[in-house]
Amino acid sequence: MPLIRIDLVKGRTEAQVGAVADAIHGAVVDTLGIPGRDRFQLITEHERGHVIAQDAGLGFERSDGVVMVQVFTQAGRSTQTKQRLYAAIARSLSKVGVAGEDVFIGYVENTAADWSFGFGRAQYVDGDLEIPGSASTC
Repeated sequence: MPLIRIDLVKGRTEAQVGAVADAIHGAVVDTLGIPGRDRFQLITEHERGHVIAQDAGLGFERSDGVVMVQVFTQAGRSTQTKQRLYAAIARSLSKVGVAGEDVFIGYVENTAADWSFGFGRAQYVDGDLEIPGSASTC
């Protein structure tokens, strides 16, 4: 955990898509303090025109290089931690050629009971897995 959904416009090479995914994962690991193998990402590439990401009135334009990131994770992290995560993702993506205006992040919180890692069981609830830090910080 967390589960990361990455939506892109088609046109990047496989290596470029991998670099985007790796950059996001690195930022998540570094900022949230999760284990490196705690990696769950869904990457979806869309046809041009099937990703609409305007500026919400902030006065800038996005390109077809937009990367839309959804972070699904357990509730409890502070606003400051979330802001550090957003900045770390943008910084990491800039290193692989994604402009700051092309980074869009949504953060979705849930509870330990909302996760099953297999076998139809809620491992955080059953005690098979511990949330890094504590239940109140993840």
